[in-house]
Amino acid sequence: MERRVLLAIFLTFVVLYTWQALFVKPVPKSTPGTASAPAADRGATPPPSPETTAASAPMVPVTPAPTSTATAVVSEPTEREIRVETRDVTAVFTNRGARLKSWRLKHFLDHQKQPQELIEQVITQPLPFTLRTASDTVTNALNGSLYAVSGAPTAPAESGPTELRFEYRDSAGLHVVKEFRIDPASSVITLRATATEGDRPLVPAILWGPAIGDTGEVSRYVAKAGGLLFQNGKVVRLAPKDLATQSTYDGDFKYAGVDDNYFMTAALYTGPSKVIYQPVSIPPPDGSKDPPRELVAYAIEPAQAATSIRFFVGPKDFDVLTTVDPDLALAINFGMFKVIVVPLLRSLKWVNGFAGNYGWSIIVLTIIINVIMLPLKHKGVVSMRKMQEIQPEVKAIQDRYAKLKATDPAKQKMNQELMALYKERGVNPASGCVPMLLPMPVLLAMWALLSTAIELRGAPFFGWIHDLSAHDPYYVSPVLMGASQLWQQKLTPSAGADPAQQKMLLFMPVMFTFMFLWAPAGLAIYYGTTNLLNIAQQYFTNYWMGPPRVRTHRPPAERRMKRAGSGKTDEAAAREQ
Repeated sequence: MERRVLLAIFLTFVVLYTWQALFVKPVPKSTPGTASAPAADRGATPPPSPETTAASAPMVPVTPAPTSTATAVVSEPTEREIRVETRDVTAVFTNRGARLKSWRLKHFLDHQKQPQELIEQVITQPLPFTLRTASDTVTNALNGSLYAVSGAPTAPAESGPTELRFEYRDSAGLHVVKEFRIDPASSVITLRATATEGDRPLVPAILWGPAIGDTGEVSRYVAKAGGLLFQNGKVVRLAPKDLATQSTYDGDFKYAGVDDNYFMTAALYTGPSKVIYQPVSIPPPDGSKDPPRELVAYAIEPAQAATSIRFFVGPKDFDVLTTVDPDLALAINFGMFKVIVVPLLRSLKWVNGFAGNYGWSIIVLTIIINVIMLPLKHKGVVSMRKMQEIQPEVKAIQDRYAKLKATDPAKQKMNQELMALYKERGVNPASGCVPMLLPMPVLLAMWALLSTAIELRGAPFFGWIHDLSAHDPYYVSPVLMGASQLWQQKLTPSAGADPAQQKMLLFMPVMFTFMFLWAPAGLAIYYGTTNLLNIAQQYFTNYWMGPPRVRTHRPPAERRMKRAGSGKTDEAAAREQ
């Protein structure tokens, strides 16, 4: 197989995968004017009732104080905060509306080296667990009243779950109870909300507000916040631009929420419900030149009252998500090679248990992968060397038939001669390409792994590289990676490629260098290490095989001339050698 074919296949893999990973999102088809769930069995949404119309309306800010003239019967006189601390999370509730004000992850730090906050601190947006009904008066009372609190912990929870109960009742007959249960070590919080107005039960929508609060952009290659749905064994990812055409989804979802590259908040096992999304633009601070941040708010509207809904609010750590539910781990976008990515992720974490530094762990894992693939790569290089040695003879055969059209039956003789030459020299033209193509899924799987693994977020390497998930601030690692690829390209057997092809091959390192300038530093380290190992292998192969034995192939008329004093043609003499 010619080198141009290998190059075309390789570039096709790169382009298709990059397009798939960065731009293509599996969005369910919808019919204009209807809202439907992303599943095969979904149907058109029925005409909204007055009760659902208010809950499905845009998530505008909720008035902080009730407008009703009713007198509070069960309440508290002053607003206060309730702090709950577990092994992994520090949560802060407010008794005004019994809502969540803060959810900080102890083991994940933001860019100020503080525990990562996952709740947007925006006054103009509703807080998580805000309730909404068809009546503005009831909605304001539900979220602006001061609830009576019971079960508030006095010390951090060490082992068991933490349970909080918020209750409010007024003289107009409005009665609401919101019960929260926080699991000790899984970033899961359960809400059970019961609301009645007189004898009539209410089924309020549960608003989360804008999510996620991971505000810093570590790399332009990481995914931004978007909607997330899981139904019938499939994950559907919704970018903010997709929600402009369809924002409401009906169905029995296993989980639904919002995620970004490293964190997520999602309602688990919602039962029959409606999920309403809304893009939210958060303006930058006054005086800042940063562009507005585009986030996504969502609300869950259950089909029946008094429903307990679990919410996962935490990191997209594969082990953590698998502990909660194996399907929840599918929220991590490992791409088309997830079958390979998961073992690589486990291997990386295992290596890091010994190395203690994810930068060195990437290098060690790269060495292990290349050692495993060494026989395969060596076979491919040896085959390419053999092809390089017979290239003058191949070109001579092709030149003899160059003037014939492809449809000319005589053209088939060229293929017969080529196959006879390959057989005589013991060369398989495909054996050089196949061993080099087989490692490609591993390379692309490592790209997906190092772009999505939360273990690399904020993980330092050494010197100036303080975050392997962010790009190299001085662009040293991508430049070294490009230089190593150029070095490797110079060493690779060219197999008689024409000058235009050689220039194209030499341009590839330049293209890859620009691609990696803003890629996570961990990716540049992996690809640079792979290039260096391939260079070492190429030097070993060259030493083991010796210099190429390129045969000089003279024109047919000259080859038929007998050697002086021998009485034999060059072809006969060559067969005797």
